[in-house]
Amino acid sequence: MNVKRQSSQRDFADHVAAVQQVRRDFAELPTTSPVRLAKPTSNLFRFGDTRATRKLDVSAFTSVISVDPVERVAEVGGMTTYEDLVEATLAHGLMPLVVPQLRTITIGGAVTGLGIESSSFRNGLPHESVHEIEVLTGSGDTVVARRDNEHRDLFYGFPNSYGSLGYSLRLRIELEPVKPYVHLRHLRFGSAEEAMDAFTRVCADAEHQGQRVDFVDGVAFAPDELYLTLATFVDSAPWASDYTGNDVYYRSIPRYAGPGPGDYLTVHDYLWRWDTDWFWCSRAFGTQHPVVRRLWPRSLKRSDVYRKLVALDRRTDFSRLLNRYRGKPQQEPLIQDIEVDVERGAEFLDFFHSEIGMSPIWMCPLRLREKPTPASTDPHVWPLYPLGHDRLYVNFGFWGMVPMRPGQRRAHHNRLVEEEVARLGGHKSLYSDVFYTEDEFWRQYNGDAYQRLKDTYDPQGRLLGLYAKCASGR
Repeated sequence: MNVKRQSSQRDFADHVAAVQQVRRDFAELPTTSPVRLAKPTSNLFRFGDTRATRKLDVSAFTSVISVDPVERVAEVGGMTTYEDLVEATLAHGLMPLVVPQLRTITIGGAVTGLGIESSSFRNGLPHESVHEIEVLTGSGDTVVARRDNEHRDLFYGFPNSYGSLGYSLRLRIELEPVKPYVHLRHLRFGSAEEAMDAFTRVCADAEHQGQRVDFVDGVAFAPDELYLTLATFVDSAPWASDYTGNDVYYRSIPRYAGPGPGDYLTVHDYLWRWDTDWFWCSRAFGTQHPVVRRLWPRSLKRSDVYRKLVALDRRTDFSRLLNRYRGKPQQEPLIQDIEVDVERGAEFLDFFHSEIGMSPIWMCPLRLREKPTPASTDPHVWPLYPLGHDRLYVNFGFWGMVPMRPGQRRAHHNRLVEEEVARLGGHKSLYSDVFYTEDEFWRQYNGDAYQRLKDTYDPQGRLLGLYAKCASGR
């Protein structure tokens, strides 16, 4: 692990040298094939053809350059994982304002591809706590984009561009203080309407029954069994649960729900509570079976391990062939995150339970932190993912396989979700397969604003365009 916790002139000098080198490397890449990054991990779920004659080496940008505990900011290489970033900041009693759920998500990936977690109801999305971004653009230049400089259009247009405008080499981000432990309260609700109303109340005041709330998320196990988890920083704890061994975090939620004392985790384990079992997706590999779980090493209970297993299955087509051999119906991968206004959340869940039937479903409220400037003519602060700044949204995440019936169209369930989200005025994240037509896609993600940015920062089209990157599922 390559983590630098102290600021020094040498760290920045090394970074400057690395920037100069990556610019030279970029210029030498062939112009006849798409530019791709040489990265050891990925949290994308678009398994298209990733072959390239050469890949751009960005290994020099995988470290925390500095942490300033007084100003509460960090200088971070764009390819740094949140696992490394959190280790560096927790040493100073600090954390990034939003820490996405999976360890190997990179800070640059969360900014260019969006991210969310249970602090998003008060801190927005990860890119909203960024002060500046140093970007290697598609034209081969490096620019520093901030809210108030000549590259402000890139600063605001970088989120949801997925590397189609450029790659982040360095980010300066805001941090917030933490306490050693987190106290969790799990509240059960008997309907989606009740759960959405509770989201609205709790997120409006950041408190529940007189106790401050620092984090909010939830899980829907069934139409009549939904839980909101309200979590609060505390200085001490009567115990600290461990979900990296034999116990499974999501199974603890019903157990600790109700009028009891709740549950406690260290702040470190709270931030990575979902990573150990990739939410609940590890059950597909049998690792939640008590015998298998005891034998499965702790070091391999990680989301990136499971993601590699999924990638292997996609490459070999093993699951599809096995289902055919066993005479079982084929299954469709449905791996998506979507956002709708909290007032439409119950409507989306009703649709999902009746038309899709997958559970559990993760629920996470979010409200944009940043407001449009008075001089702005666009009501959307972040134009490529146009959410309203004054609205509470709920993210729904669902990841698994859905049985197919004979005669159903290709990607039937994915397309149903896209159609319903569009009907409800929401959006879906682009880390997984996309099936929109090109016209539909650009209506959803502000094609005019994107094209202006593309013409400015990648005029020769060295980088694959956003629709071409995301719509490989078509």
